[in-house]
Parts: sequence; C-alpha cells; structure tokens
Amino acid sequence: MPEIKQHEYSLLNEIAQDSLVTQSSLSSRLGIAVGSVNWYIKRLIHRGWIKVSRLDRTRLKYDLTSEGMKVFSQRALMYAKDSLKVYKSLRDKATSLVTDLKQDGVKTVYLDGDDETMDILRLTCIENGIAPADSPNGVTLTYKGQDYKAIKRQG
Repeated sequence: MPEIKQHEYSLLNEIAQDSLVTQSSLSSRLGIAVGSVNWYIKRLIHRGWIKVSRLDRTRLKYDLTSEGMKVFSQRALMYAKDSLKVYKSLRDKATSLVTDLKQDGVKTVYLDGDDETMDILRLTCIENGIAPADSPNGVTLTYKGQDYKAIKRQG
C-alpha cells in the first residue's frame, strides 16, 4: 500500500463524506492552514487519488478516484485490524487476571477507571461471575501502562 500521511487520509475522508466541501471548511475541520489544505489537495491530485471539477467560477467539486478509494479503504481496513489486535491483547490480559482472581475466590472488585480499557475488564469480570462494586472494597483493578493490575487491600 502506498504511504499515506494522516492529513492526506483525513482529507480523503472528508472528501468522501462531502465532495462539495471547500478548502476553507477542510481547513477548519482538520485544524490546518488553508494553504496546507491546498498543498495536500494538489499532492492527492498528483497521486491520482482525487480529481477536481469546476462547478462554476468559484466552486469546485472533489471526487475520490478508484485509486483514491482503494487507498482510503485499505487504510481504514488496516486501522480496523490494528484495533482488533489491541482489543484481543487487552481481552487476553483481562481474562488472565480475572481467572486468577476467580481462583483466589474473589467475588467482587472495584474498577478504578472509566474508559474503553476498563470496559473490557468490566465485561470480562461479569462474564466470569465477578461483580463490579460501586466503591473500593478488598480488590481494586486498574489499567497502568500496558497492563491490568489488581491491588489487594490489606485488612
């Protein structure tokens, strides 16, 4: 697959959503200067990923070419595959931790955090019969760095 920069992918995405989008609008949506939008569009045209047609004196229409659609779709597919790899890795780590807790007789845990990584851990706990508690109890589960951690309170 050809190398594609994030701004190029973002432009392809915006053009795929709205072929009548203006460079000014693209600038606002993507947080880059209009001059940079113009430069990237010229680059995308040169690569054969978009074509431009003039609607009238002041309005342009941008369309993804079949090659542009192919590059855009491949990038989206790679992102989806990478996301699934991350999900599987987190799910495996959560399963390992929860299995150990279950073998230790843990019935409830407090989940310290409220993001997607903790949602995976929450789901894994529920599936394994460990109930998430509303407040800290004997075991608190967190996500630090690249791993889940169980902190067992003494006493």
